[in-house]
Amino acid sequence: MAFEFDAAFWATVALIVFIGVILYLKVPGMIGKALDGRIKAIEGELAEAERLRLEAKFLLEEYESKRQAATSEAESIVAAAREEAFRLTAEAKASLETLIARRAKTVEDKIAQAESQAVAEVRARSADVAVEAARVVLAKQMSHKGDALIDAAIKDVGAKLN
Repeated sequence: MAFEFDAAFWATVALIVFIGVILYLKVPGMIGKALDGRIKAIEGELAEAERLRLEAKFLLEEYESKRQAATSEAESIVAAAREEAFRLTAEAKASLETLIARRAKTVEDKIAQAESQAVAEVRARSADVAVEAARVVLAKQMSHKGDALIDAAIKDVGAKLN
């Protein structure tokens, strides 16, 4: 047992010496300072994380409001474009109707003018045909009665001149 006692004794002495050396070298203070430094670093990181979280929250709210503003602006642009398209369509329709009416009037005027011209040409042709027919009739009559008529005309002119 002496051996065990001696080993237990020396283990106890070594433990006490080890604890004394640790206390003499102020290892618990160094461990405390290291832990305090680590705690302060973690607290700083937590504060930075909280600041970043608040900044991200602010940015998120800001971008959300910008997104909503852009959405409403886009909707108003689409509505204005739709209104402009309807207005332009109505103007184009009215312009097209005016153009069609103007062209129809022009065509009607041209038809009336062509009709008047055709009537005038028919009348002129009819007059030419009537003159030619009268000339032919007179020529036939003159050939039968022409000599007697000429003699009578000469006598008549002679009587009126004297």
